[in-house]
Amino acid sequence: MNDLKIKQIPQNQRSDEINNSKSQYKTERIENIIIGGGQAGLSIGYQLAKHKLPFLILDAGDRVGDSWRRRWDSLRLFTPARYNGLTGMPFPGSPNAFPTKDEMGDFLEYYASYFKLPVRNKVRVDHLSKKGDWFIIKAGQHHFEAKNVVVAMANYQKPRIPSFASDLRADINQFHSIDYRNPSQLQEGEVLIVGAGNSGSEIGMDIARTHRIWMSGRDTGYIPFRINTRIAKLFLVPLVLRILFHRLMTINTWIGQKMRESMLTMGGPLIRVKPKDMVKAGIERVPRVKGVINGLPILEDGRILKVKNVIWCTGFHPGFSWIDLPVLGEKEPFHERGIVSREPGLYFLGLHFLYAASSSMVQGVERDAKYIVKNIITRSSERSIKEENKLTRSVELH
Repeated sequence: MNDLKIKQIPQNQRSDEINNSKSQYKTERIENIIIGGGQAGLSIGYQLAKHKLPFLILDAGDRVGDSWRRRWDSLRLFTPARYNGLTGMPFPGSPNAFPTKDEMGDFLEYYASYFKLPVRNKVRVDHLSKKGDWFIIKAGQHHFEAKNVVVAMANYQKPRIPSFASDLRADINQFHSIDYRNPSQLQEGEVLIVGAGNSGSEIGMDIARTHRIWMSGRDTGYIPFRINTRIAKLFLVPLVLRILFHRLMTINTWIGQKMRESMLTMGGPLIRVKPKDMVKAGIERVPRVKGVINGLPILEDGRILKVKNVIWCTGFHPGFSWIDLPVLGEKEPFHERGIVSREPGLYFLGLHFLYAASSSMVQGVERDAKYIVKNIITRSSERSIKEENKLTRSVELH
C-alpha cells in the first residue's frame, strides 16, 4: 500500500468573509467537495487523491465510521471480509469472517487516516444550492463553494413511519429501527415489528429470546442458501456478489433493469435469516397493519394487537430535501450512473442500484467512484480549455 499525496488547497481560496446579521461566516472555496464520509465518500476521495485533485470530505459524525457504529449491537455485515476492503487496503483478519458493525466503522476510520484523506467531522450539510458556476454548501456556520459536489450518501437517510403511529397509546414504547440497539430498550410485554425485510427479520431474531413477537409485512423472499456455510463462502457468495450482483444485474441488462425497479420499490430478499428460522424462534407473521383503533394497532384481517412495544422497520425516505436544486425525483435523484446532467458538476455515489445491484455495497463503490472521477477530470479539462480560450479572445481584443 502506497501513501497518496493530497494536492493542498491554495490558501488564497480559503478567505471570503461574509457578513451576517448575527455572526460572520467564513466561506472556503474548494474545487471538489464530497458530502458523506462513509465507504462511498472515502472511495471517491481515494480516486481524487490518486489524480492529485484538491478536495474535502464533509461528514456529520464525530468520527469516520460512525454511521456503522450507530447501528444495532448484534449487526454483522452480510458479506465476508474479503469483499469489504476498499481500494488499496483489504479488510483485516480472516477473509471469510463476517465483520461486526464496529469493525467496519473502525476500518473506515483507519483507511481515512492511513491515506491521509481530508475528512472534516461534525459538519452536517443542511443546504446545497448553486450560484453561477459555483455550488453553495451550508453546514451550520460553515460555508463552502465548489465546482464539483459529490453527494456520497445512501438514499436511506430519513426514517419512514406511518402517520397513524402518533395515534398509538402513550404507554406503548415505539421507535424506528434506526434507533434500535438491543433488547434492553424494550419494556416487558409483546412486540410488534412492522416491516419484514432484512432489518425487521434481524431485529426480530435478536429479541425473540426475551419477548413474544408479531411481525407484520410483505414477504420479500429470501436467498435459498446459508451465507455462512463453507460451500457458500467458497462458491455461492462469490457467484452472487461478483457475477450476479456486480456484473449481470446492471442498468444495461434486462435482468438488471427488472431487478432495479423491484428493489427500489419493494426492497431486496432476506439474506441471512430464513422464514423457518423465524418460525423456530416463535416469531408469528401477521397481515399488514392498516391503522390504529383505540390506541392499538389493527391488522388488515381486523385483529387488534395488545402490544407493549412497536418497532417500525418501515424503511427510509431519501432524505435529500436539503438539496435546493431541481434534481430530485419521486424515488431517487435524477442521474445517469451518478452523473446529474441537468446540474453539471453534481454527482451521487452510494445510491441503491446506482449502476448495479452491488452499488450500495462496500464492494461495489470502487467502480462507481472511478467512473465519476473520470467525468470530473474530463469536465475540469473542458472548463480549463474554455477559460483559456476566453482569456485568449480577451487578449486579442485588446
